[in-house]
Amino acid sequence: MENFVLHNQTKILFGKGMVAQLGTECRYFGKRALLVYGMESIKKSGLYAEITGLLADQDIAIIDHGGVVSNPLLSHVREGIKKAKDNKVDLIIAVGGGSVIDSAKAISCGTCVEHDVWKFFTGKKSIKQTLPLVCVLTLAAAGSEMNGGMVITHDEKRHKFGTGNNLLNPKTSILDPSLTLTVPKDYTVYGAIDAIAHICEFYFTTKIKAPVQERFMEGLILSIIDSCDRVILNLNDYEARSDLMWCTTLALNGWTAAGLGLVGFPMHMIEHTLSAHYNVAHGAGLSVIMPGWMASMVARQPEKFNQFSERIFKHSNTDLLKNGRAGVSSLKEIFSQWQAPVTLAELDIPESALAELARESLPLAKNWRMNDYSEKIIHEILEGCL
Repeated sequence: MENFVLHNQTKILFGKGMVAQLGTECRYFGKRALLVYGMESIKKSGLYAEITGLLADQDIAIIDHGGVVSNPLLSHVREGIKKAKDNKVDLIIAVGGGSVIDSAKAISCGTCVEHDVWKFFTGKKSIKQTLPLVCVLTLAAAGSEMNGGMVITHDEKRHKFGTGNNLLNPKTSILDPSLTLTVPKDYTVYGAIDAIAHICEFYFTTKIKAPVQERFMEGLILSIIDSCDRVILNLNDYEARSDLMWCTTLALNGWTAAGLGLVGFPMHMIEHTLSAHYNVAHGAGLSVIMPGWMASMVARQPEKFNQFSERIFKHSNTDLLKNGRAGVSSLKEIFSQWQAPVTLAELDIPESALAELARESLPLAKNWRMNDYSEKIIHEILEGCL
């Protein structure tokens, strides 16, 4: 294990009814808040009325900024920045899943500068200041509620880029599993798959032997599979929703990657291009890309994939390659059982699109310094997803 610094400053309020603490948490950061959320679901559920009431009790003025979509757009972030500046807000409040929280993060740093916020995503500018961010999580998936990462799609260029900075960590995140009871089966599954992808990218891209971290990550994968299975059986199972919500947060809050040294996000790199061009749900795209990427890597890391197969699925073939491939097949089968797509055809993406998708993945590969992923290699991975 390599040396590491772990400093996660996000305060977590976990459990049923914790939303009631929102007003008191926000009052420490100011009296004017930009409220960022998705479409109309939080109004239909009554959550919007509850939240605005809690904020009013603390005399916190609210400036609305709804309309975040599942692949959050730069244009909507820019609109939010303008609102925040015009209204001189003190803090940002995000109510939703990863897309909403990522948009709120981009607004929180973009409001503090005069240049365009997209420069943070291309690496032309560094984040040095943010407005305080408080989150109410309604979807177990991205882990954005307890990390400093964010992903935004450029509407015109169709580039879906991600960047990160510790200053982007939310000050407080409220995780009430009961708020996820209304999440439908497909998006519950997509969230679980997103979290598994976060873990697998650390697990397979590190060059460090780290037994403690490996067991931690393997345990999380098993727990995600178990809790997602239980939720599918009963979408109203609060305990299963609780387990799944905490697992998805732990998957990408810094703990899983501690001591692993340099790691990469090749699956996310390719999927970002996929969802930027075809607007597929992020977890649905990963459900296709993950098994394809893993299958292409087995021969390069037979020992690691054999370990994954043995510990996650109890496969015991003495041939390392066969055993590793069996593990990949078993993971793909779980995704199929969850009725998630596992081929590009299921996403209505034709084989003729592969060349463009491979080429369009290169800017993000360069931005993330993943120079070993050439257009040819990405094309081959995509071919394995047909």
